[in-house]
Order: sequence, then structure tokens, then C-alpha cells
Amino acid sequence: MSAMPDDFPAARPVVVAQGLRKAYKNKIALDGASFEIPAGRIVGLIGPNGAGKTTALKAILGLIPFDGSLSVLGRDPRTQRDELMRDVCFIADVAVLPRWIRVREAIDFVAGVHPRFDRAKCERFLEHTQLKPQMRVRELSKGMIVQLHLALVMAIDARLLVLDEPTLGLDILYRKQFYQRLLEDYFDEQKTILVTTHQVEEIEHILTDVMFIRDGKVVLDTAMDTLGERFVEVLVDAGRSEEARALRPLDQRALPFGKTVMLFDGVPAERLAALGETRTPGLADLFVATMKGTYA
Repeated sequence: MSAMPDDFPAARPVVVAQGLRKAYKNKIALDGASFEIPAGRIVGLIGPNGAGKTTALKAILGLIPFDGSLSVLGRDPRTQRDELMRDVCFIADVAVLPRWIRVREAIDFVAGVHPRFDRAKCERFLEHTQLKPQMRVRELSKGMIVQLHLALVMAIDARLLVLDEPTLGLDILYRKQFYQRLLEDYFDEQKTILVTTHQVEEIEHILTDVMFIRDGKVVLDTAMDTLGERFVEVLVDAGRSEEARALRPLDQRALPFGKTVMLFDGVPAERLAALGETRTPGLADLFVATMKGTYA
């Protein structure tokens, strides 16, 4: 069953935000943020703590008032939140579940609050784990908790899945397991996933699109498959550093033996190839350059 609202055309972006602004007493959390999230994509909203990630999610979910324009699945979260949340699933921090709750009680709870929860699908997933209905969370390993969350999430036929730092507190093995199962067993062209994190490397391989947020502003918004067309890293040959710096790199870092790596935006690839060995930068390197403030 598709979770697409009957009145929502498939070609429209799932989220359209224009000039989002949210000010708290002594901080501007969102400062004119504008972005679109297309349907059927896995989008990473990446930024350091305090950059505005969670505030943006709260606006999308209709949890806070804000200034600006925001449409989610064709609805205004401020005035149509109850209707909107029938098509949205929100999960924060898979490591946090009440320690007293039993597996069957967690299933009962989600079944009671989300109209698109498929209990049979959840139970089929759990059949392939060591989880038993009577087990309490305090008896579960971290890996088993991940499996329980996955079972609950993947049984919800939501049009938009929102994940806020979902693997906080888990070690790298279980973080990778969570994202891989999400990709293999949940995601399809009818669903859109929006995930926030400051752990860039762990989600880079599953993303179709990436947004960097800094100081309440979206400073980069692009499809992953276009990064190589726009951004180039160069291992600059000895003696060509000044020539390379004249092209105004976004960032540079020193390597052993006097070598330097420079990151460029929009400089023709053939021009850079003359300066040294070139490659497409990793998302983490691009993120570091962005957060330094050398790119905006």
C-alpha cells in the first residue's frame, strides 16, 4: 500500500521550504533557510551540533512555530499537522527506548499511535531475530535494540521517514547495520528519507542528496552524483602550490613529506589536472571545508 496522500502528485517535491526562520531568546536557530526535498530520495541534513538540524526537523514535523513558508507533502505543518502525521514517521535516537518496556508493548504502542503500522510485517521481521515478545529492553543488547527499532520503523508505510541522529550512542557495527537494513528492506521509490547527523562517513554511501547546514543556513544542497562535477581535490605537485592557491581553493591541508591537498569548487577539471593528481573529494572533507567557513 502506498502512503502517498491521494491529493499529492508524485512529481512534486515532498518538502518545499522558503525563508525558514526560527529565533529563540538568545539564538537564531534557522536564518532564512530555503531548500527542496524531491520524492523518492535519501537526503542527509548534515551539520555540527547547534547548526539548526533539529530545529529544521521540528518545523517540518509541525512541532514548533516558525516564520517563512513550508510545505510538507502539500500541507502546512502549522495548520495541518494531524493530517500530515498520518503520512510521516519520525524516529529519534534508536538507542533510547524505555528500559522497562517489553517488545510486545513497544509493538502495541506504535500500532496504537500510527495508522499505517503493519503489525504482521513487524512480527515477520522479528521472526528472523532473537527477540521474543516478553523480553524487556533492559535485557536486550544494543544490536537487539537496533533490530527492534528497525522492525517498528519498517512496518510503518510512511511517505516521509524522518530520522534525527538515529544511531547516537551505538557503536560503528550497529550504526552500519541500521543504515544497511534501512536501505535494503525499507526504502523504495514511493518513500523519502530525511536523516540528520554529524557523522558524515557513516551515511555517505546511502545518500542520494546532501544538504549542509551551518548557523541556521543551508550552505550546500546538491545531489550526490553531481559532487564530482563540481568539486575536485588536487594533490598538488611540488613547486605548483602558489599557482594552485591563485585559483582560490575552498580548503587546503598539509600531508607528510611537504605535500598539500587543495579542494576546489567549479574550477575546470582540465585546469586542475595540470597541477597534480585529482580526485572527487569525500563528503567528510567537503563538510570540514564548509564548516570552517571557507565556503558558503
